[in-house]
Amino acid sequence: MTTLLDELQALETELHHPGHRCTPARLERLLHADFHEVGRSGLAYDRATVLAWLTRQADRPDVVSDAFRMERLAPDMALLHFRSVLRDAGGPTQHTLRMSLWMQTTAGWQLRYHQGTPAAQAW
Repeated sequence: MTTLLDELQALETELHHPGHRCTPARLERLLHADFHEVGRSGLAYDRATVLAWLTRQADRPDVVSDAFRMERLAPDMALLHFRSVLRDAGGPTQHTLRMSLWMQTTAGWQLRYHQGTPAAQAW
């Protein structure tokens, strides 16, 4: 039986492009109309900027995410906590703590807000 944590984890990691690129139509469905994010850089991004960036990615980043946990904030809202690391030819880089706010809508679960914060320590 799939739990809500399993479902949201799968949706979240789909945005990391594991094994395939998200199509623009799929990204439109995953990101809530009012989506925005604060990246690990501290810069704020709106939905249009994130959609454009994700659809332009020719290569799949090697992102590994783990330590997922979820808080149910309301019947239609859940906060997903996790950490990620980007791997490149030199090894693991960009250890990041992340939070994503997911909302259940008529279109299904959609990402409403995301934030990435550089981790104080690598793991």
